[in-house]
Amino acid sequence: MVLQTPRASNKDQVWGGTMEEAITRPKRSKSRSAAGSPRRVTMTDIAQAAGCSQATVSFVLNRTPGIKISAQTQERVIEAARTLGYAAPNFAHVESPPARPRVDGVIGFVVDQLATSPEAVVAIEGARQASWNAGNIILVAQTLFDPVMGERTVQALVEQGISALIYMAIFTREIEAPRYLYDLDIPVILLNCYTADHAFPAVIPSEIAGGQGSTRHLIELGHRRIACITGEPWMQAAQDRLKGYRRALATADIPFQPELVIEGDWSASAGYAATMKLLQLKERPTAIFCQNDRTAIGCYEALKEAGLSIPEDISVVGYDDEEISRHLHPQLTTSILPHRAMGQWCIEQIDQWGDGKGKRHPITKLECPLVERQSSAVPKT
Repeated sequence: MVLQTPRASNKDQVWGGTMEEAITRPKRSKSRSAAGSPRRVTMTDIAQAAGCSQATVSFVLNRTPGIKISAQTQERVIEAARTLGYAAPNFAHVESPPARPRVDGVIGFVVDQLATSPEAVVAIEGARQASWNAGNIILVAQTLFDPVMGERTVQALVEQGISALIYMAIFTREIEAPRYLYDLDIPVILLNCYTADHAFPAVIPSEIAGGQGSTRHLIELGHRRIACITGEPWMQAAQDRLKGYRRALATADIPFQPELVIEGDWSASAGYAATMKLLQLKERPTAIFCQNDRTAIGCYEALKEAGLSIPEDISVVGYDDEEISRHLHPQLTTSILPHRAMGQWCIEQIDQWGDGKGKRHPITKLECPLVERQSSAVPKT
């Protein structure tokens, strides 16, 4: 992509001249192709030379509104463009469109993936519910984990004049926020993710407490031999729900038994296979904590295939409270994953932002409340 520099007015003075003069004054060197002929300098060339992202280069050279980039970074970009011989004679006569002003009530919502599960849609709906009465519009985009397209996506939203940005990860995790998020001069709120430097307000589910609550529910019913079918172990949600399971056992003085924990991958087929392994144990569990509802579907099928009744023979507890949990027979006891409340929380943080930039923000954890239904009961004596 070849950068286009808008025509600068007399007001656009940059280090002793206009933006265009700063870039097109006499160059020290010229970029050449492999054949030795001059070639047009691209955004990638300037970004590599300036040691910044392609989005930052575009923000600086196009003076994108809503972006606050340090003078040092701007100077590096201008110097790199001038040194590389950046010029746009083909566009010099074209009048640039006026900068789009920031529009209060237009909120950008970026998520890395929309289609794999309903959580992103639920979070977006929570944000819409919390803001629509005030006339807010939510502009939604997904990045599919592509760093280049992620930069371009945020840039496009900023150019639409958004007044705030909600940045969501579909998997709960610590992220290394891209540099361009720090440069935005608007509120940036993290949903289902957080950064080590606590630079942005962030909200995630309280997964340890959720796993502990699910297991404690079974303990309070009288179960002592409780199995757990996990999600993929590299994921923070699976790790934290397992920590909660173990914490509940320890609090009740129930020894942890490794053979009762079976690794899954969040799928119904993994739930089925894991349950069949548990049923082969010399002493089978009286209850199974599935770390999501899809795993519980497979668990149900395996138990019914083995001729066992839920909850008379084995109690089952799920997690996430997906729509299917209310249509299983019996209805599934499960925990609510609070993405709707997380979306609403993000809007509240935007409203309370004030001068939030540069502050250290704690990570907010929202409760995953248990919904008791018919799949859990007192064990047989």
